[in-house]
Amino acid sequence: MSDLPRRVHIEEEGPREGFQSEKAAIAVSDKVRLIEALAEAGLSKIACVSYVNPRRVPTMADAPEVAAAIRRKPGVSYGALWLNQQGLERALAGPLDVYGSVRITASDTFSRKNVGKSVDDAIVEQRLSLATLKERGIPVEWGIVLGAFGCNYEGELSTATILARVRTVLDEAEAMGFTLRGIKLTDAMGWANPNSIERLVGAIRGKWPELEISLHLHDTRGLGMAAAYAGLRMGVSRFDASIAGLGGCPFAATDGAAGNICTEDFAFLCEEMGIETGLDIERLIEVARLAEEVVGRPLPGHVMRGGTLRNARRRAAA
Repeated sequence: MSDLPRRVHIEEEGPREGFQSEKAAIAVSDKVRLIEALAEAGLSKIACVSYVNPRRVPTMADAPEVAAAIRRKPGVSYGALWLNQQGLERALAGPLDVYGSVRITASDTFSRKNVGKSVDDAIVEQRLSLATLKERGIPVEWGIVLGAFGCNYEGELSTATILARVRTVLDEAEAMGFTLRGIKLTDAMGWANPNSIERLVGAIRGKWPELEISLHLHDTRGLGMAAAYAGLRMGVSRFDASIAGLGGCPFAATDGAAGNICTEDFAFLCEEMGIETGLDIERLIEVARLAEEVVGRPLPGHVMRGGTLRNARRRAAA
């Protein structure tokens, strides 16, 4: 199936998922500098911090300070992640945007590693958060299936298993009076490939054609961009990405692997395919270099080293 979108929306994960995987501490001023530079490059939704247990994720211990220091650009949404009721209360008390969602993990083992609870127990606890979101008038529009394409702890996950997880998410939302707009499929452990993208996206659309699909892909084993391309060919128009390829999941048993698909590389792919992103790729390249400066090591992005073909064509025509 080939049904390319005319435009894609890229949500930036670098300051949140990228920094949470770093071993060394990063100054609040450097985190804020990167977030503000991303906004200037055209990104309209940026995940900035996680309100999580600082003993488990030490690099997010400064989340309140980072949130307070950001100079917000009009029209840009600056988000805060939370995983439980305590985290939600901290996020609601801060200045950043809180996004309502219904989350479920595909495998029980990854759920225990990532959020410290079984899938069933995490769902029960999440009902408290959904009630809080409803009381505060915060919309819940997305369901999220974590580790949807496979698990480093449990192995292959059947399509039937993931469809059952989606069904649970929809039921939980409906029980609280929410109607979901779409489903985000995440792949923190790097199992997705073009075939699995086509199979799972196709299966969800076959059962729930009204739902949008969003993809959160990692380049753990070098297939992140191929999987994203398959998503584009399926008409998916919402993707998460991370500047310069920052990041990874500290609980995915892939220590040292590459993180999310690279923002500027994916934006470049879209541009070359005639798909609009609304992003300034030359500015993204500058931000990618800033990200390397901030973390003090090389990052896996390609376009920041090779440059865009737009410039190469201009030079060749001169």
